Amino acid sequence: MTATRHNRRALLKAGLTGAGAVAGGLLLPATAAAATASATGTPLIRGDRPVLTHGVQSGDITTGSGIVWSRADRPSRLIVEISRDSSFRHTRRVRGPVMSPDTGGTGKVRVAGLAPGTEVHYRVTAEALDGRACSEPVTGRFATAPVGRSDVRLVWSGDVAGQNWGINPERGGMTIYRAMADRRPDLFLHCGDTVYADAPLTETVALPGGRVWRNIVTPEKAKVAETLDEYRGQFAYNLLDDNLKRFTADVPAYVQWDDHEVVNNWYPGEILDDRPEYTEKRVDVLAARAFQAFHEWHPIDRRQAVDGRVYRNFRHGSRAEIFVLDMRTYKDANVADQTKPGRILGERQARWLVDALDRSTATWKIVQADLPIGLTVPDGKGIEGVANGLPGAPGGRETELAWVLREISRRKVRNVVWLTADVHYTAAHHYSPDRASFTDFDPFWEFVSGPLNAGAFGPNTLDPTFGPEAVFVHAPPAANTSPADGFQHFGEVNIDGRSGALTVDLRDATGASLWSKTLQPQR
Repeated sequence: MTATRHNRRALLKAGLTGAGAVAGGLLLPATAAAATASATGTPLIRGDRPVLTHGVQSGDITTGSGIVWSRADRPSRLIVEISRDSSFRHTRRVRGPVMSPDTGGTGKVRVAGLAPGTEVHYRVTAEALDGRACSEPVTGRFATAPVGRSDVRLVWSGDVAGQNWGINPERGGMTIYRAMADRRPDLFLHCGDTVYADAPLTETVALPGGRVWRNIVTPEKAKVAETLDEYRGQFAYNLLDDNLKRFTADVPAYVQWDDHEVVNNWYPGEILDDRPEYTEKRVDVLAARAFQAFHEWHPIDRRQAVDGRVYRNFRHGSRAEIFVLDMRTYKDANVADQTKPGRILGERQARWLVDALDRSTATWKIVQADLPIGLTVPDGKGIEGVANGLPGAPGGRETELAWVLREISRRKVRNVVWLTADVHYTAAHHYSPDRASFTDFDPFWEFVSGPLNAGAFGPNTLDPTFGPEAVFVHAPPAANTSPADGFQHFGEVNIDGRSGALTVDLRDATGASLWSKTLQPQR
């Protein structure tokens, strides 16, 4: 362990936490700040300059713009300088919002007026509100979306710091992000479970063979998140990892949420009567706080989302369009009775998806889903995901997916590929009406990847309704296998701009390809 990591670990153990402390270069809410100053008798702000505490991020890029994000240790203004090269000899300055306790110290701004398909270097500073001092700069880069037949490379995965597997400095932290960065992707699709707000960390975890896993632990990660600041602390924690900060500085993201941003397997209206660790039992209250923190800590443009929430779409040249789903906010309860029609997208989102896919002129329509379609995921006696585990006609939430699949087939929408995470292993599923009990759809592929830094599980049982076949599976021999023992995954998609061929690689934590498949576009 380096001296830097040792000092940071000691600092965190002393209680100076990711979303709450100033002495470690972080922002306290006003009431907590006053208490700290009173108790210590020392000035709250040390030094003359603001500090950017959690690196930089970019996301929701378009042909002419991108969101740039950062966070400061005190109220200050976000300033972004953009340049065509890393020397920053010629720059354009963009004034962003004030980063304040109202947003947990975070801020983001859409940098517009950029040329399509162009690499942009950006330099972020926090400017003191009196204008007399600026932070040290932090730099990043992204490329705007191209037009025309350009090559596309994207990576996707999900599931970060779950099942008591957090940042382990002795193992170099979350090194899978380094492997993804080394692939030099144009985009990262984060398929949800961006944090595990319901899964507290302990400092040590026993591993087989007498080994020990050692976590960095902050106060927010030592209990389930319930308050807004505790939810903010979940996102702050992950950005303590240097691999992740390097990745977010280099690769723009399209981010969606799933369940663990709030609580495991949640649905609207749920009451957590069986969870004694929660003081606040109303999931709707917890979800509202988690949703605010989620948007504060990611480079997401709520104006781009259809209803100001999560689902949205982005064009990336003539070869690819990304459709980001929200399979969490609008779902119905996880009931045992799966004979009646159910909801997973909600009527408005389902119609948006079908209409947007129908309008798309991109060669490949990539659906970024936070839940797989054909894998049975139980929740006690109920069902958590889409598949109900029953043979025969679609039931429960399958009825809504059946409508989507039938409609895009009827409208002759071609070349739809589904990418997802959630189940903590990697797999390639081919769906065909030739094997299905519901046959009114066109064959398609679903590719699953994950986790990024969490327990590995699986494989889950395939539901026969839509005729899935597991063409490839890489799953651990035991449930909750630690990141130290492998079975961490990300996926990669490469689209050839000239031919339109799409190649999928399912990769392990080192970046090695475990399985590959090239798909030719249908006309």
